[in-house]
Formats: sequence, structure tokens, C-alpha cells
Amino acid sequence: MDIGQRIKNLRMQKQLTQEELGERTDLSKGYISQLEHNQSSPSMETFFAILEVLGESPAAFFAPEPRSDKIVYHPTEQTTYDDEALGYQLKWLVPASNENELEPVTITLAENGRFKPFEPSPAETFITVQAGKLNLRLGSKHYTATQGDTLYFHATKAHQISNAGTEPCTFTLVTTASYL
Repeated sequence: MDIGQRIKNLRMQKQLTQEELGERTDLSKGYISQLEHNQSSPSMETFFAILEVLGESPAAFFAPEPRSDKIVYHPTEQTTYDDEALGYQLKWLVPASNENELEPVTITLAENGRFKPFEPSPAETFITVQAGKLNLRLGSKHYTATQGDTLYFHATKAHQISNAGTEPCTFTLVTTASYL
């Protein structure tokens, strides 16, 4: 953790200058600058005084930073898994997406390929078909979708996806529960 940067960020959030923070803590502007640039370390008393002025508790100050704000993921960051027995290739589009609310993957089913079966769950599932012909068995019902079609369902019944055509079937699947 960059303590100096964290102090600076909090100071700026409070819209205080280094001089104003210094005045409220009986420290000089130069000393605040040194702290923010990690050129000096405050005593515990000074550190607590700074946090009090900034309205931050020590526990909150040292709490883990929120997840990365990464937005764009390059194909080289994607992980691929091949299941030759069932005839599918699975590509995780976002690294560590199983730790998120949504888990987007792209799946390609070979001719006669099928994705593993799933038991009922509280997940919501969205699928968009890029190529081929997809079959969804949801409980006792079957649904067919082709290129450009989308499917959306609550996974409250056992379900399985399979290739319903003679060409490879590629689709993107996004689910709210980590069950892949």
C-alpha cells in the first residue's frame, strides 16, 4: 500500500490543499508534501491526527483496495479449456470472472458436441449465438436457436446445451452464478 498516495487521495477528496491539511494538523505544508511523496513517515500520533482531519478511520485506511477498474481485456488475457470427450472449447473472456457477479464465456461446440449438464440453480443465464445451431434442454423442454438469436432463462431446472447442427456452434454465455 502506498500510504503517501492514499493520504493525498483522501486530502484531494476532501478538497483540501496541503497547506490547509497542515494548518488543521499543526504540520507544515512541506511536511505534508514529504508524507505524500513517501519521503517521511509520520508518528502514530501525527498519522491519527491526519486521519481524523480527513475523516477516515485507521481500519478504513488500511482496508484492501477495491478490485481493479480494468475495463478492456485483450484476447491474450483469456483462458481456453478444451474438453475433447464432450466436444467443446470454453474461453473465459474475463480473467477471474468466477469471482464476479457475471461470468462471460464463449463456447464452441463441435458437431455432436455438448456442454456439460447442470443441476438447477438460482443463476440467470444469457446466451447469444454467433454461429451454428444450438439446442437448449431446460427441464423437459427443448429450445433451438441459430446465429443472431439470444436466449435468456432462470436456471431453476436441470439444463444442457448441445450442437443441433452439422457445423460448429459458437455462442457467448453469461451467467450470474459461478457454475461453469
